[in-house]
Amino acid sequence: MENSLFLDAPGPAIYAKHVNSRQARFPWLLPPAKRSGRQRTGSMRAPRMAPAAVRIPDPDRVQLPLLRFAALGPQIFVHEGARQALVRRLQLAYAGPVDLSVTDNRRRMVTRTQAGETLRVRAHMMFLDAPDRVLDALVDYVVNGDRPASALLGEFIHANSFRIRASRPLAGPLRTRGRVHDLSAIVADISDRYFESAITDVLAVWGRRTAPRGRKRATIKLGSYSAAERLVRVHPVLDAEWVPRYFVSYIVFHELLHHVVPAVRLGGHSVLHPPEFVRRERTFRHYERAIEWERKHIDRLLRAR
Repeated sequence: MENSLFLDAPGPAIYAKHVNSRQARFPWLLPPAKRSGRQRTGSMRAPRMAPAAVRIPDPDRVQLPLLRFAALGPQIFVHEGARQALVRRLQLAYAGPVDLSVTDNRRRMVTRTQAGETLRVRAHMMFLDAPDRVLDALVDYVVNGDRPASALLGEFIHANSFRIRASRPLAGPLRTRGRVHDLSAIVADISDRYFESAITDVLAVWGRRTAPRGRKRATIKLGSYSAAERLVRVHPVLDAEWVPRYFVSYIVFHELLHHVVPAVRLGGHSVLHPPEFVRRERTFRHYERAIEWERKHIDRLLRAR
């Protein structure tokens, strides 16, 4: 018998932001919550690869004992010590032989089967550096089928969805360097400044230039993020000398936040910009400056071709 815990993702998550002529600020910004005392800084998200899982282009240089598992694309290795630590947790609860495989699956995050006396478990690499409470829940779910543990694991998987590799290959010509702004350089700078250099598998590209319908656009999508492709698209209207780099960086920063702060469900509705997202967005160095620049130039953005 097989029990599996799936990523709850009915379709590719695509987040986009628009501006329109009736608003003097971005409609995708929520009003900041009132806080008392000092504002906490919060911790940055880890890279897609857990610290116990590493990409190594040359296996001959490996010094520590590593266990390779199959993956399309770059070769991925799992530190055997981290895997064995999780095996010991499972063995203490199961009181029998445990066969644990660490995966880089897109859909099945945890799978449990039993072959005779042996418990066979397949778990996504995100669990290698999970906090103790999550590891305890993983053991309870795998060994006992515990429902509350399953719910906690679901929350952890959802919060770490940025660690799941892209489910859809990139298609079409992709252009990162524009006439004025280089998006690859902007992503690298944002990753270093705001994400502890953890953004390593998201690409930002310029979108296709399309003529507005009629004399003037009513709205314009300045940026979007596709979780299925790990891809940020930026409207080419921003690749102009009159558009400052800090504003383009802000658009990219907003989309990268969607990569590390997933939407949440509150009251039966999906909230694309939960409080943590809003709080993190305001840490952008030129946040107020970018909002003011957009307010002053919204009409020109809507007219631009």
